Amino acid sequence: MIIKMASSSKKPADRRPSGAAFLLTQVGSHAASRFGQRVAAIGLTPPDAGVLIKISSHPGISQQALATHLGVVPSRMVALIDDLESKGIVERTRSTEDRRNYQLGLTDHGRKILGEIFRISAEHDASICAALSPKERALLSSLCRRIADEQGLTPGVHPGYRSLGKRK
Repeated sequence: MIIKMASSSKKPADRRPSGAAFLLTQVGSHAASRFGQRVAAIGLTPPDAGVLIKISSHPGISQQALATHLGVVPSRMVALIDDLESKGIVERTRSTEDRRNYQLGLTDHGRKILGEIFRISAEHDASICAALSPKERALLSSLCRRIADEQGLTPGVHPGYRSLGKRK
């Protein structure tokens, strides 16, 4: 990894890393930590939030398909869904097409929680990007999307799911 160091001929050298990859990592780590704190206030974790968003956009998705899409081992997905089900947020129903599978859906309480997640996400985005104008935010989003696409990242899926029980 190359870390560029900023310097000036009139001032002592500024030895802070200034490369784009470092700054993306620094801001990303900070943003992830702050988001975790925000969703903890409603009794969730960031992975919970992502699971709820995915279930809401794909009602009836199977646990297996959800695990595959997020890159999580199926046993870890079962634990995530068990927890959300115990909180009355997610419900499992047997698939009518394959009785071995469960279809996932949000309960009424889950839909209310999802609304809270969207509110928290909007506040979080505004807070993290407060130094930018709306035009700059749009440009930053566009550039980050290009980088994510070029790196082969799954759209809408946080790479942190990969660490929730590694596939062997």
